[in-house]
Amino acid sequence: MYIYNVTVNIDESIHAEWLVWIENHIPEVLATGHFISAKMTQVLVEEEMGGITYSIQYTAKTKEDLENYYKYDADKLRGDGMKKFADKMLAFRTELKVINEFYPIANNN
Repeated sequence: MYIYNVTVNIDESIHAEWLVWIENHIPEVLATGHFISAKMTQVLVEEEMGGITYSIQYTAKTKEDLENYYKYDADKLRGDGMKKFADKMLAFRTELKVINEFYPIANNN
């Protein structure tokens, strides 16, 4: 499994508008068929530059799925947000490879 992580800092002046937009954008990314799920979280850190920071994590089954997203869909979908929010949004992207997942062991006392 691979995680395509998009970390976004949003200027407070467009925060409410961006939240509405991202709630529609995430399903558009999922509709490409390259990802099996997405999770949106707020990053709990105070940025020196201000704003509110979020992380959106898209899970892909294979590296090929992720590469196909870049090849066929990423430019358009990234461009949508940049056109709409321009200098009020700063985004950076990272890829993560899931090595293992751990869960608590049930303790049946």
